[in-house]
Amino acid sequence: MTKIAVFPGSFDPITTGHFDIVQRAMPLFDKIVVAIGVNSQKKYLFSLEQRTAWLEAVFADYPNVEVATFDGLTAHYCNKIGADYLLRGLRNASDFDYEKTISQLNNIVGQGIETVFWISQPAYSHISSTIVREIIKGGGDARPFLPPGVDI
Repeated sequence: MTKIAVFPGSFDPITTGHFDIVQRAMPLFDKIVVAIGVNSQKKYLFSLEQRTAWLEAVFADYPNVEVATFDGLTAHYCNKIGADYLLRGLRNASDFDYEKTISQLNNIVGQGIETVFWISQPAYSHISSTIVREIIKGGGDARPFLPPGVDI
């Protein structure tokens, strides 16, 4: 049985923290799908095409990582592709409180999908896509927070 995990997010943009979580999870899964959730109600800084291109560049040398996009519920997407696991990163207690509730709902809606939580490495615990977007919008240098392959 192939162990497939989905790492969902908007990746607007992908950060070094996201990249670290995928790298650390690779030994546990046969395939990791880094999946951009499309939400028509959300305003993004970067286009879906740009975010997809960045993810493909970042994970180009990782044959067990696939990049995809999806609409609708993450749990339904996992069921559709045969993924039994979700990957989520936790930077702090607030992240845990939110992610715990979402994981319980995904387990019910997704008919048994398990969420695997990764505690952020201290070097990445202060990084979020929201903060990186603010640095970019303010004209700052976001390169220290972006993995190789992301040129802004």
